[in-house]
Amino acid sequence: MFDNIEAIFLDLDGTLVDSVPDLTVAVDAMLTQLGLPPRGEERVRQWVGNGAEMLIRRALVDNLKGDAPDELVAQGRPIFNAVYQANLAIGSRLYPGVLEGLRALQALGYRMACITNKPTVFAKPLVEQLGIAVFFDLVLGGECAPRKKPAPDALLLTAGRMGVDIHRVLMVGDSKNDVQAARNAGCRGVVAVPYGYNHGDDIRAAEPDLVIDSLAELSAFLNKAA
Repeated sequence: MFDNIEAIFLDLDGTLVDSVPDLTVAVDAMLTQLGLPPRGEERVRQWVGNGAEMLIRRALVDNLKGDAPDELVAQGRPIFNAVYQANLAIGSRLYPGVLEGLRALQALGYRMACITNKPTVFAKPLVEQLGIAVFFDLVLGGECAPRKKPAPDALLLTAGRMGVDIHRVLMVGDSKNDVQAARNAGCRGVVAVPYGYNHGDDIRAAEPDLVIDSLAELSAFLNKAA
């Protein structure tokens, strides 16, 4: 289905890792210290995907718009950061099929990068602690490019650093931001998983080229194209 693929870029939260349990711990600790009610995992699951600051903003005002005042964000961010840094991989887990899928893609000779809106200070230790850092040439956090996904900046920056042609890159993600970023960057194709964080919307509505139930399925589609 996908030919001439040189590299595969993968999103982190909601694609490779279910990080919501640990994010919820950090969010609720922040809110408690600020005298606000905890939001719980169900709400946090709807808010993840646009970086740590937007998650904090959404939690502070308890809505997806995230229109929290800057002064409140400035109070909450250090609390969130400290708690999350200490709890990066306590409850977070790889999704089923992720390890098998990464091993299969590596065995086929594909170079891989992890591109996330999560800050690098959290993303790199998380992939290390979960044992998947070895698969990636590069882990690029949300602060590394001028604009976060769905802008193409991070994908283009990663392609440049790896020395690969963006038109020979396959993007794998769980949200419409990933699909749009891939389209905006000019990727060869974009694959989506349906189990992640897309604010409750069906990822098929974003019209990826392919939806797979598990990353372990991806190598078969690439084998067909080889």
